Amino acid sequence: MPDQIHITVSGTTLPVSIVDNAATRALVEALRKSSITFTASDYGGFEKVGSLGRSLPAANSQITTQAGDVILYNGSSIVLFYDSNTWSYTRLGKIKYASLEDLKSFLKAGAGDISVKLSL
Repeated sequence: MPDQIHITVSGTTLPVSIVDNAATRALVEALRKSSITFTASDYGGFEKVGSLGRSLPAANSQITTQAGDVILYNGSSIVLFYDSNTWSYTRLGKIKYASLEDLKSFLKAGAGDISVKLSL
């Protein structure tokens, strides 16, 4: 299994270091067939969330997220954090970014919907 996947927003691609769990293994298997594109929307002033269009195996636990975290929510939504929150999630990985401002700019934090592409 690879140790990272890629996330692309508005033509800019960043690596995402992934954890090894059933959800990431299923996601990598899907990405081996084709990249996945979805729309993500701001929620709560701390995240972008969008439907993955498929379900992944969840193993939720109480997590306090940090900026850059990529999380599976409800088995079928991907959450991209630009601030923190505490909830029951399945951790997928973390976006590698230079600074918090770079991450917020990349995710268009607070600026509405974005198109997100996940790929290997």
